[in-house]
Amino acid sequence: MTKELERASPAPVEQEEGVPVSVKIRERLRAQGRRFNANDNIADCLEPGDLDRLLDEVEAKMQGVLDSMVIDTAGDHNTRSTARRVAKMYLTEVFKGRYVPVPAITEFPNAEHLNELMIVGPITVRSACSHHLCPVIGKVWIGVLPNQNTNVIGLSKYARLVDWVMGRPQIQEEAVVQLADLIMERTQPDGLAIVMEASHFCMSWRGVKEMDSKMLNSVMRGVFLKDANLRREFLSLIPRRSS
Repeated sequence: MTKELERASPAPVEQEEGVPVSVKIRERLRAQGRRFNANDNIADCLEPGDLDRLLDEVEAKMQGVLDSMVIDTAGDHNTRSTARRVAKMYLTEVFKGRYVPVPAITEFPNAEHLNELMIVGPITVRSACSHHLCPVIGKVWIGVLPNQNTNVIGLSKYARLVDWVMGRPQIQEEAVVQLADLIMERTQPDGLAIVMEASHFCMSWRGVKEMDSKMLNSVMRGVFLKDANLRREFLSLIPRRSS
């Protein structure tokens, strides 16, 4: 009888239960032929409860990192809960844009057929460089030239989209392109211009430790690419950036 019960025990289920949730998520992504780079959103491959289990997994591995750095987290009251705090910070705050769906954005028809340049900003950027996971802090300005078919969204919604895209490990050049793609897709304007200026702690906090250096880049879409006067108007209307 005992042998029959042993044979009836589903060993594969026990193995499955022991599989880390990160492995299960990667398997789903690979089954779909999806990449999962640092700046990709993977929310649609998460199942209910995955984030909670992922939090536990990251905490355990972060504890291993602290142990390997010879930090006595058991005896040091300052770092006793650091592994949990760091895991929670990454998954639910700093890199939240990887694990949650794009924010709901209410769109309205362009009833008044607005077709003049509109600029939103500066919007605060809080991100992290994917090379060293050091903070990237800066500002974004967004210029939109709507047409009668453009979907109009509230000003605060631009900030939500910025936060969603920037809330992952990013390279500034790629982040601005991702943001431009998203806004073009959601609003369908005649033109879009984005300028981002940011300080990178991987340059000021480590390495050359250059405190005053910033990175400034732009993306132009639609009529902003063709109309030099429109580009100049957008750039001239951006308030003087911080020195």
